[in-house]
Amino acid sequence: MKLDDFDYHLPEHLIATRPARPRSAARLLVARGDAIADAHVHDLCAALRPGDRLVLNNTKVIPARLTGRRLRNSAQGMVEAKVEITLMEPVPSGGWRALARPLRKLKEGERIVFSERLSALVVARGAEDVVLDFDLNGADFDAALAEAGTMPLPPYIAALRAPDAQDDQDYQPVFARHSGAVAAPTASLHFDEDLLAALAAMGVAFTEVTLHVGAGTFLPVKVDDVTTHRMHSEWGEVTERAAAEINATRAAGGRIIPVGTTALRLIESAAGDDGLMPWQGETDIFIYPGYRFRIADGLMTNFHLPKSTLLMLVSALMGKDRIDRIYAHAVAQGYRFFSYGDASLLLPKG
Repeated sequence: MKLDDFDYHLPEHLIATRPARPRSAARLLVARGDAIADAHVHDLCAALRPGDRLVLNNTKVIPARLTGRRLRNSAQGMVEAKVEITLMEPVPSGGWRALARPLRKLKEGERIVFSERLSALVVARGAEDVVLDFDLNGADFDAALAEAGTMPLPPYIAALRAPDAQDDQDYQPVFARHSGAVAAPTASLHFDEDLLAALAAMGVAFTEVTLHVGAGTFLPVKVDDVTTHRMHSEWGEVTERAAAEINATRAAGGRIIPVGTTALRLIESAAGDDGLMPWQGETDIFIYPGYRFRIADGLMTNFHLPKSTLLMLVSALMGKDRIDRIYAHAVAQGYRFFSYGDASLLLPKG
């Protein structure tokens, strides 16, 4: 499989820079086997059936984008320069791995000041990222980060507009509970309390899992042979309760439908020979055509970037030819793409 096999043309005007309002007003492409239908997210009750179980990723996005001033002693005295930081993941030493711009000008031992309360020391610099040691931790760090940081909008949105206060709400799922993500599980953004209540009333069940989405989700695939691509790792957890709920639904003949590729990747990582197992740790599972799904029966997800691992994942679920037709239909019908865009419900067996 070649990277170019997963390319498609997307007109720029179809890249969404703001979400639909209300959340459930977004459009929903429903693909049942070979059939494609157009609906809206608030029609989800008609697309699902009693006994289905939606798997929700309850990770909470932190304001991971920071702008600061790097400070360096020189022969001319203290030198200051602007630096932009996007936190990626905590490291065992207690610091944070982060993307930095400009990376090449940063040096180990430099201090970056983000606000009166928050600063960090550059303790390591690699070829693609840095490790920062912040001067606060725990609740003090969370509070200072909330003041100094902004929501880490994806690069394709940030290139079109700057983040603002509205993104603090828009880029956060209503069921977000556990802080740690630096990117939103974007299919989750379509749900509001009214939709969740309507689904529950018709007999759809919910299970929450946690996968802290990392900034690596936006990194491009750089190899021509996609089977040699190495996925970034992300921390996740499937609790005993979550595993039991999902296994019970499967035993009763209900469908397991993750909301978002993050929830899908997590439950497939935790799959065992006898069903879903309680699990906690780092997952770097890479799902591409040829993968045999062990837990997921379908997927609700947004529309993904050309040549991305997420496009490869949905191609594995539905089949490459079907996904080509689904995406061609979405473009032709003017669906809105990517993180703030519209959604699809993918049911390979109809």
